[in-house]
Amino acid sequence: MRVVVQRVSSGRLTVEGAEHAHIGTGFVILLGIKQGDTKKDAEFLADKCAGLRVFGDSQGKMNTNLQDVGGSILAVSQLTLYADAQKGNRPSFILASRPEDAEPLYEHFVSRLRERLGPERVHTGVFGAMMEVTIVNDGPVTIIIESPSTTTH
Repeated sequence: MRVVVQRVSSGRLTVEGAEHAHIGTGFVILLGIKQGDTKKDAEFLADKCAGLRVFGDSQGKMNTNLQDVGGSILAVSQLTLYADAQKGNRPSFILASRPEDAEPLYEHFVSRLRERLGPERVHTGVFGAMMEVTIVNDGPVTIIIESPSTTTH
């Protein structure tokens, strides 16, 4: 499992032209789920994201987390994070988890974030939908994190 965490001053998600979710200060998290990922992977990444210290403290050092700054999360499932474009010009998605396996893990990831941060601070996209995500990067700060099982395969 893999996340791309972007520190943002705002994030907005629309589906079919209608706003579905928006946040101010916080993270837009793109979540990729591959075949063989488990609830344990989802929990590891959710805990890591909830505690990630990438906001400036009083001295300007990246030393504070979402709780400290009162930030929110916009979590978006993105199968293309497991695209393989090593051969040819058309990416293969063979590593990506099938939707029926990925959706429960996405929901588990979101549930774990809500346990850690509170339900009002965790917003989502629509699993499997075509979405437009507007991200105003802050920094920019972009962190890629993989679950331990991903790095051992």
